[in-house]
Amino acid sequence: MDIEQGSLKKKFNLPKGHFLFTSESVSAGHPDKLCDFISDSVLDACLEQDPNAKVILFSKESKVACESSVKNSMVMVFGEISTTAHVQYESVIREAIKQVGYDNMAKGFDYKSATVMIALDQQSQEINQAVVGGKKEEDIGAGDQGLMIGYASDETPELMPLSHQICNQLIQRLQEVRKSEIVTWMRPDAKVQVTVQYRKEGSSVVPVRIHNVLISQQHDEKVTNKEIAKDLIEHVITPVLPAKYVDENIIYHLNPSKAFITGGPCGDAGLTGRKIIVDTYGGWGGHGGGAFSGKDSTKVDRSAAYAARWVAKSLVASGLCKRVMIQVAYGIGISEPLSIYVNSYGTVIPELDDDLLQDIVFDHFDLRPGVIIRDLKLKRPIFSKTSSGGHFGRNDPDFTWEQPKIIDWKVWLAKQEKQQ
Repeated sequence: MDIEQGSLKKKFNLPKGHFLFTSESVSAGHPDKLCDFISDSVLDACLEQDPNAKVILFSKESKVACESSVKNSMVMVFGEISTTAHVQYESVIREAIKQVGYDNMAKGFDYKSATVMIALDQQSQEINQAVVGGKKEEDIGAGDQGLMIGYASDETPELMPLSHQICNQLIQRLQEVRKSEIVTWMRPDAKVQVTVQYRKEGSSVVPVRIHNVLISQQHDEKVTNKEIAKDLIEHVITPVLPAKYVDENIIYHLNPSKAFITGGPCGDAGLTGRKIIVDTYGGWGGHGGGAFSGKDSTKVDRSAAYAARWVAKSLVASGLCKRVMIQVAYGIGISEPLSIYVNSYGTVIPELDDDLLQDIVFDHFDLRPGVIIRDLKLKRPIFSKTSSGGHFGRNDPDFTWEQPKIIDWKVWLAKQEKQQ
């Protein structure tokens, strides 16, 4: 064991104060992500007809908690949906599978021949009463208890961790290359993993270089490993990796299993909500444990996690700190958060501290679920496209939580001092 540990340490050979951090992401064709896309497609189908997506007892508005699972040629969609929308669920499910690219069992699934099982019930009236109970829209309670995490870092323009942002960009590029048939041997299932070397600078962490990149891309029977490596470097890796982080020592692991023909649900079972770290920050900042896909925005697992990202990104974008984690917690039926915690990891500007950052959050953000839904416009049918490529760090106007609120801390601080 000592010899192995010494060998491993020698292999990495990092300068003092440097460390490696790894993140991963998976494509829409990964079995778990396929389930996320199916669940969010069902949610969007309900919202298209019934956009309010509020929980009001005996109302004509929809509420969705939809899970999916897949294996071989079977897909099951189950959960609780209360809506006036008339949704042809089987058609929505088959279309979602088709959009991902599974149109032949040789690829691992076929939307045309898949066995579709549906087990959807109405939402419990007890939960509806606890959450709404005749309250105003902005005062509706949380749909369940739980804690949510938001994170932001100034190491990328998107204010995301570099290791995870590159993962998501590689996945998006893999899907683009496959769908546009830039190369024709690709199949829908894929996984990537990126390790970045960081340097500690006081309380900050600064990316130094990309240490290694791993890509496992499903392929057809005809392509060779040499062709796979060539195409991945030319069409995926080179267009995505920032040149300033690439040097001659970077390591590539391209389809290290050598054969990845069998993929999708024929390779592995899939289930909604099993890629929560992929969906968020790639291991940075923590995670509350709740999944996003298939849940309407009264579920704080989703809406409050989006809001926490909005808060974190706003603090960093406003220059108040270099990186920050926000934790917020809720109780079922209670509108106000039970707790809010701010941790800047010591990167807050000298004029402020984490206690003042927390006060800034209280004064600039109303984190009641109903207000989050209103402010971030979360009644729109935009959720299926969040299910692959990350829920955060995307330059898409529909991702309202990625549009930071710029805070003038000097004006705020002067106001606080005047009130004292």
